[in-house]
Amino acid sequence: MNITILDGHALNPGDLNWSRFEKFGNLTVYPRSAPELVVERAADSEILFTNKVTFDETVLSQLPKLKYIGIFATGYNVVDVEAARRRGITVTNIPKYSTDSVVQLTFAHLLNLTFKLSEHTESVRNGDWCRSIDFCYWNAPLIELFGLTFGVIGYGAIGKKVANLAEAFGMNVIAYAPRLLPGERDGAVRFVDFDELLKTSDVVSLHCPLKEDNHGMIDAAGLAKMKPTAFLLNLSRGALLNEAAVAEALNTGRIAGAGLDVLSTEPPSPTNPLLRANNCFITPHIAWGTLAARQRMLQIALLNLQAFLDGKPQNVV
Repeated sequence: MNITILDGHALNPGDLNWSRFEKFGNLTVYPRSAPELVVERAADSEILFTNKVTFDETVLSQLPKLKYIGIFATGYNVVDVEAARRRGITVTNIPKYSTDSVVQLTFAHLLNLTFKLSEHTESVRNGDWCRSIDFCYWNAPLIELFGLTFGVIGYGAIGKKVANLAEAFGMNVIAYAPRLLPGERDGAVRFVDFDELLKTSDVVSLHCPLKEDNHGMIDAAGLAKMKPTAFLLNLSRGALLNEAAVAEALNTGRIAGAGLDVLSTEPPSPTNPLLRANNCFITPHIAWGTLAARQRMLQIALLNLQAFLDGKPQNVV
């Protein structure tokens, strides 16, 4: 059996070990695969693993030996799942491997925004504290989280953990997801509709999957409903934001700041307006990348493959 990993570098830049895959067959690992090389590299494989390499109907039709695609991610929009199903190809993903890491970065962004950590660090580095006539100073208002309202969009495993940590900071937590009924509660978390969440939240944090009906869900109309003091966090999918509208809202003071780990196109174009927007802090899609999270992903990928070969596939999408 031939097993090919088409873009292994992101998951394993050198600090993990692929050897456990070798017990299942002949393993070939490519750090990256350009689109024009995918069919050639995958042609003789029954088992493929991908992170961001895409498989549409055209590519799948050229891979008659293919039986299984393992996605090194929770999101599975890189594969035309219906086309794979028609061809008898099992597709699996990796759920819940990075929950704690994503929650951690969510609050790293929020704490940076509320205490201006990067700005004050740079100020100290530039000698401003050494020149200060006082023992302390701050260059912008510092914001306490206690008593503020935290709005979670999406209430799966990550959204729930984010809500729990917001509660630990003493924040009032509200949540929106299409399946949630406004007025109901999950402990201290109150479910509201989308408009109420935007209007009443001091922090709006996105933790929902990207679907056909929520592209650009944070648009100019939604941003106009938010408080001018509110912060926007997105550690889910970049295309959930209308990026031009968010940049405009930041640059005009319509909202106070943003912390983002994802953009609609990655790597982004140098012309993406968010890259230079006011008070916008962007990390390069790193929330999933802690060593602990990647170790879990690798382990789940192995278990998924074993389950498939045993005739009891798990995490099928």
